[in-house]
Amino acid sequence: MGSSLSKSFTLARQTFQEANDALGFDLAALCFEGPEEQLRLTEFTQPAIFTVSVAALRVLEQQGMHADYVAGHSLGEYSANVAAGVIEFADAVRTVRRRGQLMQQAVPAGEGAMAAILGMQADAVTEVCKDASQPGSPVEPANINSPEQVVISGAAAAVERAMLLAKERGAKRAVALPVSAPFHCSLMQPAQDALKPVLESISFSAAKVPVIVNVDARLVTDAAELRDALIRQVTGAVRWTESMQLLIAEGVTRFVEVGPGKVLSGLLRQVDRSLKCIPTEEAIR
Repeated sequence: MGSSLSKSFTLARQTFQEANDALGFDLAALCFEGPEEQLRLTEFTQPAIFTVSVAALRVLEQQGMHADYVAGHSLGEYSANVAAGVIEFADAVRTVRRRGQLMQQAVPAGEGAMAAILGMQADAVTEVCKDASQPGSPVEPANINSPEQVVISGAAAAVERAMLLAKERGAKRAVALPVSAPFHCSLMQPAQDALKPVLESISFSAAKVPVIVNVDARLVTDAAELRDALIRQVTGAVRWTESMQLLIAEGVTRFVEVGPGKVLSGLLRQVDRSLKCIPTEEAIR
């Protein structure tokens, strides 16, 4: 992850070194060499993806590409805030590692789960979740990714009930996801409570360009509101479909996915098939 970027661009190598210095361990070696089992642990996955994203961002900016708006999916909202000049990279990389640790600790292994519900409208998925939830065993929409995909999250038994119920009610597919914790649901409340003082301890500045925040799907530039949004998103749903629709309504026609992979490019196609999102490897010259 990020190896070719680091080899090709001095600025990317410098970004990984900044991350190493801020975290106190060799994140670059973990990203480039593994072991994969360790990299899959969310306390390492989160700073790894974040650092690759910021390295790519800096290279793109060095090449003259600058955003008019920024949005990030879940963890990506931290990258978006760095891109908008809201938080410093070193503060952010330490915070996302702590975020990963707290999320992992919030729910014992095996007790939580997530699943993707395909081919069912978000309102219908919400009703499925309500009907599948039981006292002490909730399931909730976590990522409203596109008109064709909603990810649900919660107690393992409740997620299983919701998957069966969704298929009974006409969903095309219900697919369990290989995750280490049930992100973006009420079971993450202990993580949210513990992350709040961490985020309150670092400096936030007003955004240089609007940030579309996950939990509200609205444009924000105020520093205090951006901090509050990062706190609330630990338990709140990622309203990605609405976020993309907001950008389209603002007249945005050029989208660039900054970071590893092409997942967001695919989701944009599901929101509006007339638009293309350029992945990092195509955008970097």
